[in-house]
Amino acid sequence: TGELQPDEYEGTVYEQIEGRFGFPLVALGERVLKNMPRPVSVYRVEWAADAPATPRAPAPKLPERPSIAVMPFQNLSEDARQEYFADGMVEEIITALSRMRGLFVIARSSTFTYKGRVIDVKQVGRELGVRYVLQGSVRRAGDRLRINGQLIDAATGAHLWAERFDGSLEDVFDLQDQVASSVIGAIAPKLEQAEIERSRHKPTGSLDAYDYFLRGMAAFYRWTKEGNDEALVLFRKAIELDGQFASAFGMAARCYGQRKTRGWMTDRAGETTEAARLSRRAAELGKDDPVALYSAGIILGWVVGDFGTGDVLIEQALALNPNLAWGWLYSGWAKVALGEPELAIAREERAMRLSPQDPLTFIARSAIAAAHLIAGRYPQALAAAELSMHEQPHYILSALVAAAAAAALDNKEAAARALTR
Repeated sequence: TGELQPDEYEGTVYEQIEGRFGFPLVALGERVLKNMPRPVSVYRVEWAADAPATPRAPAPKLPERPSIAVMPFQNLSEDARQEYFADGMVEEIITALSRMRGLFVIARSSTFTYKGRVIDVKQVGRELGVRYVLQGSVRRAGDRLRINGQLIDAATGAHLWAERFDGSLEDVFDLQDQVASSVIGAIAPKLEQAEIERSRHKPTGSLDAYDYFLRGMAAFYRWTKEGNDEALVLFRKAIELDGQFASAFGMAARCYGQRKTRGWMTDRAGETTEAARLSRRAAELGKDDPVALYSAGIILGWVVGDFGTGDVLIEQALALNPNLAWGWLYSGWAKVALGEPELAIAREERAMRLSPQDPLTFIARSAIAAAHLIAGRYPQALAAAELSMHEQPHYILSALVAAAAAAALDNKEAAARALTR
């Protein structure tokens, strides 16, 4: 036999021992080890006493299409503050894969619930209902960038490939495309090249604007007032550097959406006007950008109150990216507002399947409750609203739906319970 190259060590060792001794191996991510030329994947043996817990919810069925979850990448940069950059790389790779109609791609909001945790790839596959899992790491040193990726069959634990992608910071979009193309080639080689080309997306020509955008996304996802304020500043800086950056306009608009829903607005009229301006600019610039389109749709519907236009924009986003979980979620709410309860329920169910571990699932359940309410199915409305309140007791929309459904059923106890949360 030939001599193994360094890139082949870890996969070969893993394949030799996985499944032979009755104890599962848990991936701990990549580590830098002495005398090794590059970071290697490290695993821990799960002894019987440490066996993973059962899944938190019934395992979703595998889709007919090739299905994948892209897990948070490990930041191997010497500067721990580059975590936002590693997270941004993952989000961009998810976006590129999501635009492929032949793939089923789990949303970021579900995969990032595993961030910082020791994971068992097989268990992740069961919990998210996917066949493949992509893990990796990002190392940024000056203007040099390295992305390591490994694609794993979640059913067997077998490594399908492990590759390293090197380049300068200026090559960041090409590197992201290379990772996505390698994944596609491994799990769905029959996808048409034209569709692969359509999935390529360069959001901005300014690396500085892109860096501000990634930092803004990291701040936005903290879901705090301070994070939201910081995100809005960063998105505005990105816009100052690139006035054609559609996604930055869309995300700046979404900051106002968060301000409204969380009660943080101080000038309701002025902020609503600004949210509308940013949204319309995002939609104008981002006709082929699903993030810009669905962000604009959300804000025009929920902040401005123009659900008709908002629904049209979200539909355009979903046509470009059928794996956009939050697009389906907010489309469902738009259908509620437009009096289409059956469509609303179908869309929320699709959103939850695309993001089965999403911390914001209570929003989808609330929309389902509202859909049942306007359809006159009061017992189902009450049940769905109470399930939403169980997941997030302080979500006012669920409480209002529960109270209305309970009143229609003359259930004073349930109505009081909803209104006293």
